[in-house]
Amino acid sequence: MESVNAIGRRKASVARVYLTNGSGNVSINGKKLEEYFPQKYMQLTIVDPFITVAAQNQYDLRVNVNGGGFKGQAEAIRLAVSRALVKVNEEHKKALKDKKYMTRDARVVERKKYGKPKARKSFQFSKR
Repeated sequence: MESVNAIGRRKASVARVYLTNGSGNVSINGKKLEEYFPQKYMQLTIVDPFITVAAQNQYDLRVNVNGGGFKGQAEAIRLAVSRALVKVNEEHKKALKDKKYMTRDARVVERKKYGKPKARKSFQFSKR
């Protein structure tokens, strides 16, 4: 296997993932995983597809991610990693799909409407 790439999106984040054979190194925007995502649950979000298909320490991961916040970026990376693993081996698809890692979460922030302070919030109503 040369290199497999995939794209994942979530909210305003876009993640491009490059998967190669290796020893489990994860590099995100040129930084290590623990450096870019100091929170443990964010690190687990990214590594979970590997754990699901029992492929820890088999692949090296290089990620370019931009846009959005930390949670959106982590979930975009998770989707891209899942897609890349399915490209490597089609048999992984069922396990990843059962955990809902193959679905693009399309929920985004609703736009602000005119005459309102936010999307749905109204100004205080005064009868008199």
